[in-house]
Formats: sequence, C-alpha cells, structure tokens
Amino acid sequence: MPFYDYYCEANGRTVEVNHTAQATLKTWGEVCYVAQIPLGETDPMTPVRKVISAPAIAIPVANSKLKELGFTKLIRRDEGVFENVTALDHEKRYFRSDDPTSIPDIRSKVED
Repeated sequence: MPFYDYYCEANGRTVEVNHTAQATLKTWGEVCYVAQIPLGETDPMTPVRKVISAPAIAIPVANSKLKELGFTKLIRRDEGVFENVTALDHEKRYFRSDDPTSIPDIRSKVED
C-alpha cells in the first residue's frame, strides 16, 4: 500500500499515512485513526488535505561516477584502515588513521 501525507491546518501537523489508493481521508479523526496516533486537542472533524510530495528515489552510483563528480568514498577494510575507491592519481589508495600522509586530498576536489 502507498504512503500519503495529510496536512491539518488547525494544528499545523503533517502526518504520513499508509492506506489503499481508493481510500480518501477527509478529517483529522480519520487520519489519526488510520495512522494510529492520538487525536490530541484537535477536533476530530477538522478537515485535512492530502499533500503531494516528491518520492524518495535512490539510484546507485558507480565509484567512477563519484570520482568524476569529485566525491571521496572510503570503505573500511580493517581497524583504522580505509580503502579510497575514488583515489586520484596523486592520492594513496589506502588511508590509515596513523599515517597523516595517506589522508585524501580534499583541497584538490573542492573549489572556492
């Protein structure tokens, strides 16, 4: 079942509710019942409106694309040891917490 956001102007709250696409919630009481939250001091007959929200979409990005975009991605390999999978040519591939020379060169990736 999809998730929908409902906004109540009387109390300024937005509540995320999971219900079928055919269901239509019109009052604060209906939203609270479906979301299984307390009514609080808001009148249960107070009207609510459905809020249109952009969906959250996660798209996997390859390490090469992260490198191209200027990101640094470290993967923990051992206690205090990280692999810099986006290392530039002048950077060390492995970052060790006890070796300051192995720290990724952030200044070469960040511009003012």
